[in-house]
Amino acid sequence: MFYQVKAYLKFLLKATNQHGVHSPFVFNLVTKCFYNKTHYTAYSQIKTYRNLLLNSTERISITDFGAGSKRFKSNQRRIADLAKHVGISKKNAALLFRLSNYFSPLQVLELGTSLALGTQAISLGAPNAEITSIEGCPNISKFATRQCSKLKLDRVSIINGEFSKVLSTLNTPKFDMVFFDGNHQKEATLNYFESLLPKAHNDSIFIFDDIYWSAGMTEAWHTIKAHPKVSVTIDTYQWGMVFFRKEQAKEHFTIRI
Repeated sequence: MFYQVKAYLKFLLKATNQHGVHSPFVFNLVTKCFYNKTHYTAYSQIKTYRNLLLNSTERISITDFGAGSKRFKSNQRRIADLAKHVGISKKNAALLFRLSNYFSPLQVLELGTSLALGTQAISLGAPNAEITSIEGCPNISKFATRQCSKLKLDRVSIINGEFSKVLSTLNTPKFDMVFFDGNHQKEATLNYFESLLPKAHNDSIFIFDDIYWSAGMTEAWHTIKAHPKVSVTIDTYQWGMVFFRKEQAKEHFTIRI
């Protein structure tokens, strides 16, 4: 926790808004997506599903292949607790919706389905997208699959398995959007990034969750930023966004949302 607080204070010292952005691409993204104040009807759908999870009395047994939980000590967890403490926040779900709505990806990969809150947000933002979501925990995978069916997210395919093993079997040649929201460990994150680089194209966006989860995750983020194939990166503290636009000079932005 101390590391995250310290990292956040450093973030605030560097962060700016659209007035500190001189790249037209990033300026448009910040003003038309990040700071878009439109109240989309999808927000009500996201809220309804979140409330359903928060009111659930169901318990589930968790198998964790990642960095583990900083909050839970037992592998027996209430769905309501997972929704409250582990699932994507209401604010970030809305942002994920706006990002998918803004970029209109057709092929999306999500590493870490969890309760499918993020999956729903992406699907609502890009209804024509084919979404492949990988979840390591068998019971969470089954739960999320049931929920996606109830939510009528017909273009979502949830695969249960360890990320590294499943990634090697994916036949999709290119992904327009990849949301890394699973194993928050440095080595694993870098391995996933490297394995998915061949599936990135000029207009792809890679989104990394919890880049300040630990010192190791921040080191991974800095390594990704420095990669020669990466041109533009945006640090929003919660997320690190990566772009591969060859027409743009390499530049890093720190943006308050």
